Amino acid sequence: MKRIKVLVVDDSPIMRKLITEALRADREIEVVGTAGNGKEAVEKAPRLRPDVITLDIEMPIMDGLTALEKLRRVYPQARVIMFSSLTEKGARETIKALSLGAFDFVTKPSSRSLSESIKRIQEELVPKIKSAVPRPSPRPVKAPLVSRPRPASRPVYSRPIISGKREVVAIGVSTGGPKALAEVIPRLPGNFPVPILIVQHMPPIFTAQLAQRLDQLSALKVMEASEGNPLGPGKVFIAPGDKHMEVKAVGTNKVIHLHKGPPENSCRPAVDVLFRSVAKVYGGRSVGVILTGMGHDGLAGAKLMKEKGALIVAQDEATSVVYGMPRAVVEAGIADYVLPLQEIPNFLQKIFLQRIAV
Repeated sequence: MKRIKVLVVDDSPIMRKLITEALRADREIEVVGTAGNGKEAVEKAPRLRPDVITLDIEMPIMDGLTALEKLRRVYPQARVIMFSSLTEKGARETIKALSLGAFDFVTKPSSRSLSESIKRIQEELVPKIKSAVPRPSPRPVKAPLVSRPRPASRPVYSRPIISGKREVVAIGVSTGGPKALAEVIPRLPGNFPVPILIVQHMPPIFTAQLAQRLDQLSALKVMEASEGNPLGPGKVFIAPGDKHMEVKAVGTNKVIHLHKGPPENSCRPAVDVLFRSVAKVYGGRSVGVILTGMGHDGLAGAKLMKEKGALIVAQDEATSVVYGMPRAVVEAGIADYVLPLQEIPNFLQKIFLQRIAV
C-alpha cells in the first residue's frame, strides 16, 4: 500500500522531532521533510509533494495562517492539519485556519515526558492524517431510495415525509465542521422559529471561539451553551468542549443540561448523547442533521430519533470533508434525505418557514 507522505512544519526543533518520531512509527506514513517556518514550507511543498502538511500556527518569518493561505494557492492538493496551543488566541487562530481551508487541527502536547508526548501525537494526529487521505471504500454506500434521477441543482429525496410540527433542529458534526457550519448557520434567517442544538467535536476554548465566529456571521444568536439555558426560537447552542449537552423538560419549558458523563465514541461532547435527549424530550417533533466527520458518532442517537418519528438528514459524500458520520447514517438506512451541504439551509427553511410537507 502506498504510504501517506507528510511534511512537518514547526519552528521548534524539539516539536519537529517529536512529531517526526511519532509519525515514523506508523508503517502507513512517510515523513518526506520538515520545515522551520511557513516560508520554508511554501517553498518545499511543491517539490516534496506531501499528501498532508502539519502546520504550526505561531512561527517566525511566516506564521501558519499566512502560510496556509499561500499553500492553498501554490500546492492545494495537500490536506493541512494545524498544530495549535490550548489558549484563547490559539483557538481563535485555529478557527480562522479551519475557515480558510485547513482540514483539521490538533493541540500541542503539554506533557514534559517525551514518551507521553509521542503517544498523544500518535493517538490524536495519526487518525486525522489517515482520514485526510481518501482510501478505497471497503463496500459501496447504500443509496437512499430515489424514484428517478435528479437534476444536479436539486436535493436527493429518499421518500416523502408528512408529519406534524417540528420544534427543534439537532446537528452533529466533526472533521470539517467549522467550515460546514459556516455554510449552514449564517444562511438561516433571524426569524428562524425553532432552536438549533449543535455538537461539534472540539476541546474547551475552541467551542467558545467557534460560537463567537458564527455569531458574528449570522442573523441568529449563536452561543456556547451554559447550564440551564432556556431554548427558544432563533437561538443556536453549541455544546462546550469536554461536556455532554442534553435537553431537559422543566415543566412546560425546555432547557440545556451539561454534564461530564463518560465519553461516548471516544467523544465528549458526543452527538449520541444530544440526539438521545432530543428523542426523549421532543419525540418525532424534531429534525436530526448529520454533517461531515470521522467515525459513527450520532448513528445510535439518530436511530432513536428516527424510531420516534424524527426527520433525519445526512450531508452527501461529494460535499463532506470526511464521509464517516454521514456514511454511517446512510448505510444504516435511516437517512430520509441525503443533501449537498449548500442545500441544507434551504431545506430547513422549507420545513420551518414555508411549512412544506417533505
